[in-house]
Amino acid sequence: MESDTTIRRVKPFGTHNYVAQDNNGSRDQYGDNGYSGAPKRKPEVSLYLLREGLASSLVCVFILVLWGLVHLSLQQLVIGKPTGEFNAVRARRHLEQMTSVGPRPVGSQENEVLTVSYLLEQIENIRVETSAGPHQLTVDVQRPTGSFSIDFLGGFTSFYDRVTNIAVRLEPKGGTQHLMLANCHFDTVANSPGASDDAVSCAVMLEVLHSLANLSTPLNHGVIFLFNGAEENILQASHGFITQHAWAKQVRAFINLEAAGVGGKEVVFQTGPENPWLVQAYVHAAKHPFASVVGQEVFQSGIIPSDTDFRIYRDFGNIPGIDLAFIENGFIYHTKYDTADRILTDSIQRAGDNILAVLKHLVMSEKLADSSEYRHGNMVFFDLLGVMVVAYPARVGTILNYVVAAATFLYLAKKASLPGNGGGRYVRDLAFATGVAVLSWFVTLLSVLIVALLVTLLGRSMFWYNHFYASICLYGTAATGKMILVHTLAKNLYYGGVRLVELGDLYFDVSLLLWCCSLVWLSQQGLCSAYVPMLMVAFPLATRLLLANEFKHRGASVKYSILYLLGLALPYVHFMFLIWVVFEIFTPIMGRSGTEIPPEVVLASLVTLTTIFLSSFFLHFIYLVRSTKWILAGLGSVFLIMFLLVSSGVFFPYSGNPDSPRPKRVFLQHTTRTFHNLQGEVESQDSGLWINSFDYTGIQHVTPHIPEINDSVRTRCREDRPFCGYPWFLPVKFLSKKNWYLPASEVSPSSPVEFQLVSKEETSWGTIKMTFSAKGPSHMSLYLMPHHGASLSTWSFGDGTPQFDLSGEYFVFYSHGLDAPVWTFWFEIQPPRDPDPSGPEGMISVALSSHYFFGADQRTAQLEEIIGRFPKWAFPSSWVSTYDMYRY
Repeated sequence: MESDTTIRRVKPFGTHNYVAQDNNGSRDQYGDNGYSGAPKRKPEVSLYLLREGLASSLVCVFILVLWGLVHLSLQQLVIGKPTGEFNAVRARRHLEQMTSVGPRPVGSQENEVLTVSYLLEQIENIRVETSAGPHQLTVDVQRPTGSFSIDFLGGFTSFYDRVTNIAVRLEPKGGTQHLMLANCHFDTVANSPGASDDAVSCAVMLEVLHSLANLSTPLNHGVIFLFNGAEENILQASHGFITQHAWAKQVRAFINLEAAGVGGKEVVFQTGPENPWLVQAYVHAAKHPFASVVGQEVFQSGIIPSDTDFRIYRDFGNIPGIDLAFIENGFIYHTKYDTADRILTDSIQRAGDNILAVLKHLVMSEKLADSSEYRHGNMVFFDLLGVMVVAYPARVGTILNYVVAAATFLYLAKKASLPGNGGGRYVRDLAFATGVAVLSWFVTLLSVLIVALLVTLLGRSMFWYNHFYASICLYGTAATGKMILVHTLAKNLYYGGVRLVELGDLYFDVSLLLWCCSLVWLSQQGLCSAYVPMLMVAFPLATRLLLANEFKHRGASVKYSILYLLGLALPYVHFMFLIWVVFEIFTPIMGRSGTEIPPEVVLASLVTLTTIFLSSFFLHFIYLVRSTKWILAGLGSVFLIMFLLVSSGVFFPYSGNPDSPRPKRVFLQHTTRTFHNLQGEVESQDSGLWINSFDYTGIQHVTPHIPEINDSVRTRCREDRPFCGYPWFLPVKFLSKKNWYLPASEVSPSSPVEFQLVSKEETSWGTIKMTFSAKGPSHMSLYLMPHHGASLSTWSFGDGTPQFDLSGEYFVFYSHGLDAPVWTFWFEIQPPRDPDPSGPEGMISVALSSHYFFGADQRTAQLEEIIGRFPKWAFPSSWVSTYDMYRY
């Protein structure tokens, strides 16, 4: 056994003895971490160690330069001069005209009449202008009725009646059998002009249609331009087209244009399923490529609470496609700030250039006619700062991944076999060092989460919403400082007598090993995103091998350090771009993710994981510097100052600055609720302003401005009433369990809901069939809650099988366009054998809520008065609603 005075050493991974020098050439007496005993032999090689200030400066400059390159690439919207094929100025005029009518909810005159008329007028102008050319243009206005179930927001069923689609078919005059589909939507959520979501896409499509129709060379195949009038109603119009329109059977592939932000670059974030030829077409044709398979796999995992028409065409049409979306500035997505003036003309130009080029390539391609031959397989694809796209088949990626992993394990095995590393010494040292690294991760994450919890308890949650870099200064410094501290303690307390260059070499191998393990695991899971750890292994390994002699003979010299960082530049700049995407998407999402998800935990975890990943190949610098005390002191000072500033409330979460708004989203419904008993009599009735805050801070910052909205009027969920007895527009009560109900006068819409039980009969197989009719505004929600022991067996929606039971409740989303007939539906219920005497009367509770999103019925005097009292940094989206519940 070793005595307390024994100096522990990691054996050198080669044959040289190491003594460190500083970068001025003087021998470093602290090269052994404080061990000052004279070596037994005269050293053969003198090696440099990094000075603390130089090491931190090199890493900081490296990170800042790469982050600057990422932002520079994002600002470079258009590469080169426009060719003139796509006219962005004309597309902007279309955008401004469509948004000039204001919000366009389904069923409104703005959506169903004004916007439809404008689109048809522009399409007719194109048809007349190009009638002498080689193409023919056919227009069909479809108003479908249908129903389907979808596992979005926990799952619900959708029913639509006479929503609007404008389908434009462009093809050679001789006709064609094979069609591409380009899809946009012109409807909006209530109270938002929807410039980015999704009027700009429709403006781009109009101009792409104009350009293709004016081609002098006939297309090989045709294109359907679908201007979809009911996407915000959870993808209804696209379902109506792909399941009912006669042209749908000829569609071979599609491009969907969407938005999750306002302006910037449109990114390809979904493709497939399979059909790698579509990605190849984008790579080959797009003039300003911007794509990531990582985004695809993250989006399809369900982490992001959003969905697009891509799902409908994929699931109900079995058609492959490409999904593109604007993702920047999601803070104002679905708000009044989503206006045309916030979208740069260059954004329109790049989107138009890309869509036109890709569509032109596809409709001239022979692969569109017989895509089954090219159907199988997936693609790995990613762009490098928007300059070029790298794409290759997933099977090639798997081979490449395993080759890189094998090279890494070969490199490590060769080290283990060097003289002096016999008996498994190197393997043991590597295993222990890996344990130290992993321990540092957990300690760091735990420490930062404790800080996040303190911030939450102090009532300062979401301080970063309007001050993003404040979160980096708080959580980033805490994470970085904790990691450096753990490794410094390991260096000084455990590796007390081990030469620093040997430790630096060892911890480089640790980083390589950990990334290699993630590479193998992701490859085994069949994820195309495995290319990320592949890059993070291949480039550092190659760099290390190329600099082996430099490190061997001179140690951590300035030359070595600079060349080492340059070798990391490409994988790191791409990884930092992915980091930008993550924060660009998830930071705004925290402002609309409900009251139950603690945003500090989410953001602190993201910052910590970012720190861990970025620091991986900088770990060995910690062991190659003589001291870290000034680095730790600096990080600690920044953290302490930031924590004090955050705690004192200096960083307010929201902003009403017109140039860069960060609004707080609040939903207000002036509603009247009526509850009927088993005999059909009114059991109770009340009216009020029902208030939902869609972020974690609730009404904390609203109460000082509107004192009557406080926790004394917070609601409680009545479990014996469908959806707690409140008029949920969508089934999101699990996201927003905290809401408030301020008493108000009764609402009296000019077109009140008419709801009645048409018939009730017992079937020969023992169920009760109940038929209802309802007539009301364009948006209604039906809630069904079978009582204890009862169950729904079939209904008139979807495929006839009740789906997506949400804790004993069913949600049916209803909408209609103009001139819709009475909504008639039925369901069959199996009565309970042993009714619960403590539960509600009867066998089922049925409730219907109505939502008046436009027109005179949308507003009341009380609603207008309280909206006017909200601060400028808030976005109160409001409407009138009713809720009627019946027991049967």
